Amino acid sequence: MRLVFTSLASHGHLYPLIPLAVAARGAGHDVVFATAEDFHPVLEKAGLRPEKAGLTIYDAFASKYAGDPAQRRREASEEEMTEVIGQVFGRVLPERFVADLGALFERERPDLVIYEVGNSGGAFAARKAGIPAMGHGFGRVSADGLMTEIRGALDDYAAELGITGGDRPSWGNPFVDICPPSVQSPEFIARARRLPLRPVGWSEPGDLPAGVLDHGRPLVYLTLGTTPMSQAHILTAAITGLAALDVDVLVATGPSVDVASLGEVPANVRLEAWVPQSELLPHVDLVVHHGGSGTTMGAFSAGVPQLVLPQGADQFTNAEAVAGSGVGERLLGDAVTADAVRESARRLLADSAVADAVRALAAEVAAMPSPDEVAAQLPDYV
Repeated sequence: MRLVFTSLASHGHLYPLIPLAVAARGAGHDVVFATAEDFHPVLEKAGLRPEKAGLTIYDAFASKYAGDPAQRRREASEEEMTEVIGQVFGRVLPERFVADLGALFERERPDLVIYEVGNSGGAFAARKAGIPAMGHGFGRVSADGLMTEIRGALDDYAAELGITGGDRPSWGNPFVDICPPSVQSPEFIARARRLPLRPVGWSEPGDLPAGVLDHGRPLVYLTLGTTPMSQAHILTAAITGLAALDVDVLVATGPSVDVASLGEVPANVRLEAWVPQSELLPHVDLVVHHGGSGTTMGAFSAGVPQLVLPQGADQFTNAEAVAGSGVGERLLGDAVTADAVRESARRLLADSAVADAVRALAAEVAAMPSPDEVAAQLPDYV
């Protein structure tokens, strides 16, 4: 069977699809993964065949902003930024993916398209070509304020294409759901045709930092992800708070933080630009992070308590799910101080009720179908 996977060109959107794509290839299917060229090396490292489709998110914003998009985003009002985000994700990106995937479908003639749900252009292109399709989630389905703006633009574009019917984000298609049911949106569960899939993390191959496998005292992993929302002052406050505890702190600074801006760090803190997160998580005692879906789902699977410091997008609903399920805490806005991080981390490392909730959620994840099991079911959806 010929399969085309497609996602937005972003770590948080692309990585969740890789385990199923790899499993489908291992099951003997002909698998192509379509996204912007910047992420083709990642796909090649996973043993997948990449094809060019769409734009990077940076280039999509650049098409709306003259000059440096990051600088313009910092200068824009909240109202202006919300409108632009709606157009970028609701029009610019899907329009380009529809064009590029249409040409790809003519060449490859796939039997099934599996699109990441942030990439509605994949759903639209498949519908136009008359090809069966299924959505693939990257975490908890969010209904935050930005999604209202994005959905409005998507609805307008879908109407222009003559596409009607089906609730977003699945557009009436089956939905591969990697979120444990106990923390997924109940409204979404009630209406979607879900195909559960265990959230299996994927990282680019690499060695774990020294000391991870044989640490003596608790190891805390701190990350604010890979997006431009990462903020150095939040990272600084978290480092200061965590360093005051009798723990070791491993910080993944990511590509969006200027490490020099962090200054000199305490002796029990180690800075790394990148770590193989999916391999790291099972070895840490606490994750302090931004609430990105990849880190949230990974910590659920690894059975690690979480302290979430959300900055935007679906990070707030993820933080709410973490706190509501008893597997962690959240700190919002001005509440993110060194003292608050220190005290929250101290509680989470010692709280037996949190440990019990974490183990229960990890067991729920472990009981979900594996990528190999889901790959075996894909022919049923053609």
